[in-house]
Amino acid sequence: MGALNALWAYRGFILGSVKREFQTKYLNSLLGVAWTVIQPLSMILVYTLIFSQIMQAKLPGVESSFGYSIYLCSGILTWGLFIEIAGRSQNVFLEHGNLLKKLSFPRLCLPVTVVATALLNFSIIFGLFTLFLVFTGTFPGLVYLAILPVLVVQLIFAIGLGITVGVLNVFFRDIGQAFSVILQFWFWLTPIVYPATILPVKAQELFVYNPMTGLMSAYQTILVRGELPDWQALIPILALGIFFCLAGMRLFRKHAGEMVDEL
Repeated sequence: MGALNALWAYRGFILGSVKREFQTKYLNSLLGVAWTVIQPLSMILVYTLIFSQIMQAKLPGVESSFGYSIYLCSGILTWGLFIEIAGRSQNVFLEHGNLLKKLSFPRLCLPVTVVATALLNFSIIFGLFTLFLVFTGTFPGLVYLAILPVLVVQLIFAIGLGITVGVLNVFFRDIGQAFSVILQFWFWLTPIVYPATILPVKAQELFVYNPMTGLMSAYQTILVRGELPDWQALIPILALGIFFCLAGMRLFRKHAGEMVDEL
């Protein structure tokens, strides 16, 4: 509760940081914030044109010609949110080392800013993707609301993992380097670009040990098939997320004072 009260007291600092990051991203560009719409929109259109119209890729059991492009976008966009939170959190204390040395403020403001910025970017991109679903007649209906609890599970996992790696990376810099490599392999070992059903049975059995498999499958089931996901498949990643949140906060509270000296 003390941490939450401190974050609330510094809410102006957090909101200002989010606004500054958003504006800095498009500083000195002629189109400015318009790139926030142009970039994701172009990605969705390219995937749709190449896979739906040119390659005419089909998903097993899905009749819609947009099935594979929706499958691909739903995975890549949500994975992008995970990468932005977990990936940026691993270096958040290192990147703001000078700020931590000069100013006195709750250090948790930094990862909270990362999460808020990532959610802002994701809301814009996923909002455009939702409009695409509406215009192409592939919107799943009320089942779409099932995305919210899935998103909460993803945030718990990404935040917990990001804070844990971020604190450890201050003291052991190799962890950040190794984590970047792991994320690259992790992406291709998760059924995002390809459906798991095209792999041999033995390979599919190994996917059970990948916590992101159930998460990506939940998004894809909702958006591609218009059905409720297998909620039990989300239990492993939720349990891991809670574990990493507790472990990350314990590490942070124990070593918060030492972090400034290390930086």
